[in-house]
Amino acid sequence: MATTQSAPAASTWRGASQLVVPSRVQRNGAWYVAEYRLRNLSKWWGAILAFGLGNPILYLASIGLGVGALVNRNGGTLPDGVAYLTFLAPALLATAAIQGTQDEVSFPLMHGLKWERVFYAIQATAITPLQISQGIMLTAMIRSVFTAGIYWAVLWVAGAFTSANAFLAIPAAIVAGMSFACLMLALTVRFIDSQMFLASIGRFVLTPMFLFSGTFFPLESMPLAARWLGWISPLWHATDLGRVLTYGKVIPTWLLLTHIAYLLVLGWASFTIGNRMLTKKMTG
Repeated sequence: MATTQSAPAASTWRGASQLVVPSRVQRNGAWYVAEYRLRNLSKWWGAILAFGLGNPILYLASIGLGVGALVNRNGGTLPDGVAYLTFLAPALLATAAIQGTQDEVSFPLMHGLKWERVFYAIQATAITPLQISQGIMLTAMIRSVFTAGIYWAVLWVAGAFTSANAFLAIPAAIVAGMSFACLMLALTVRFIDSQMFLASIGRFVLTPMFLFSGTFFPLESMPLAARWLGWISPLWHATDLGRVLTYGKVIPTWLLLTHIAYLLVLGWASFTIGNRMLTKKMTG
């Protein structure tokens, strides 16, 4: 007796094409990389918040209020005619943004390219090295906004700002942070195999930049032979721009435009070079 076998039911499962849409990954790859980084950051939100609050409070107590009180008592005001804390605040704000983005670029790149090599796993999907670079920059920008916002609020509570337009120092600090983040992208990829790279950045880049960028005193008071350290520093350009925005420091129009152009060109050029090196390293 012949048995009749019914036709198999049509499958309703479409597999990976239903779970992963390549076109969506190609379109939003940078945001997926940023999401991966932000999920990692969420594990350390307490430390990031403590650093964001503790750093400005300690600097305010020791330098802004402590040294500032001595300067105001013995010297009255700075050449710009403002209290020392008001003079110092834009530099501290820009420094906070720069340090935050430096951490958010150098360590993730070391982790993704050298320590755990997770970026190579990400590249095995539809995400490109360019999108990895962009995702790192997006995360650095988010952290810069967070850090600069907290720092500005602490400075405002301490009475560092006297102008109604002082909030404009926040975007100036963020631009400086992102410009330096792009520079760190290029430097980290270039020297990723160096055992002393991370330590050298702190000792030979961040510290000199903090000391010789007109942070604690006007750059014009330094010897002419040493001023070039400030001229090439994104921190000085951001600090001088921040002083214009926070208390109305008077500078020539050409210098104001130079500050803005320097930060933008440094960021664009550094990102272009850094992304090319990253792409070559991951695909070579």
